[in-house]
Amino acid sequence: MRNSAERSYAEAPKEQRASLFACLVATAGCAGYMPFAPGTWGSLVGVLLYWLMLRHTSLFAPTLIHRHGVAWAAPFLVWVVELVLLVSAVGIWAAEKMSTESKLKDPQFVVVDEVSGQMLTYLLALAPANWKYLLLGFILFRVFDIWKPFPARQAEALPGGWGIMADDWIAGIYAAIGLWGARALGL
Repeated sequence: MRNSAERSYAEAPKEQRASLFACLVATAGCAGYMPFAPGTWGSLVGVLLYWLMLRHTSLFAPTLIHRHGVAWAAPFLVWVVELVLLVSAVGIWAAEKMSTESKLKDPQFVVVDEVSGQMLTYLLALAPANWKYLLLGFILFRVFDIWKPFPARQAEALPGGWGIMADDWIAGIYAAIGLWGARALGL
């Protein structure tokens, strides 16, 4: 007979399993526990997810549409929208759960907001799988996430997980506008 410390995940009480899942989501697979700049590591997870999806476009879509000189798979865009919405929705829940458990309004180890905001940057900018756009989008997102221009700072006052996530969505919107501007300038 196993003691409580030796129980498997499946045998753990439901609340404990929910907390573990929430922790994995909220910390982006433990990226939020990096000893320095956890938000930057969370953003890098968002870059990686987006890049992996772009690299494997052919797996998701045989038909392409052309926008701004870039070939895009229409089903791929739908998949990215769905993934960003899923990360955002589950992120709200996980961020709120970790905030409640830690008794901190916006715990530094919760980085799913950065993952979501970073992916939103690329989605709204229709960023191609070009390392320059990925790097510029990453830099712009981090700048706006740290700076928190209006209304990002005010969005932090929203309750629970909404406040944790919303400021990063706004930073993602600003960063996407920056990427559109870079593209318009021919960069």
